[in-house]
Order: sequence, then C-alpha cells, then structure tokens
Amino acid sequence: MDCIFCRISKGEIPTKIITQTKNSIAFLDAFPLTKGHTLVIPKNHHEKIQQLSPEENSDLFSTVYRLISKVDKLTGATLVAIHNGAEAGQEIPHVHVHLVPRSNDDSGGPIHCLFNSTLNISDSELNKIYEKLKD
Repeated sequence: MDCIFCRISKGEIPTKIITQTKNSIAFLDAFPLTKGHTLVIPKNHHEKIQQLSPEENSDLFSTVYRLISKVDKLTGATLVAIHNGAEAGQEIPHVHVHLVPRSNDDSGGPIHCLFNSTLNISDSELNKIYEKLKD
C-alpha cells in the first residue's frame, strides 16, 4: 500500500511536524485551507476511527485536545473535522483529524453548507433512527 500518511509517519516524506507521540503525529497540511491548518493522524494505518485500538484512539484524541488551544490562538476559533470513510468525503483512506483555524472572512461556513438542502424526516423515521443509535 502506498499511503501518503503512512509514509509521512515513517519519515519518508518531509513535513512540518508539530508534535508526535507513540501512536500519533501532527503536522501542517500540505494543502491548507487556512493558515495553520493542521492534521493529526494515527501512525498505524486505519481507514476509519472504529478500527483504532482503544490506546490509539485515546492517544489520537489526546493529541487533538493538546493542539486545539495552540491552533485556536491563531484566529480565535478552530474547526475540528473528520471524514470517516470515502462516503463521508475522506480523500486519503487513513484516519485524519483536521484542525482548521477559522475566522469570519475565511469563506468557510457551518457544517450545513456542505449539503444542498436540509433533510425532511418524519417523526416516525426519526424515532426508528433514535432507537438504533441510543444505548
């Protein structure tokens, strides 16, 4: 497999590494949406979050937690985004968390701007979904 994120985590591709731990690495995005756009990835290859071991998951999100304050200082707000699978818009099939500094004039918008319309859903269908998702 020729995964660019695996190659970055192995040091085969130079990048601006911000921090790394036993299981995670954070670096500046090579194609940033805003100044300071950072990616946090697990070092081991996994396509979806649910494939991470509990230790990898904890490490990844602890790294995100530690970096949020630093990224947030760039503009005062940070978008945290994860595309969990190709159908969700994931372009590189390796788990990655985007930390995107946001400001009022960055041309971005709320999550709802990703979709052309809002979903009309009946109460009955909403209840069925609710029952499937709740503990």
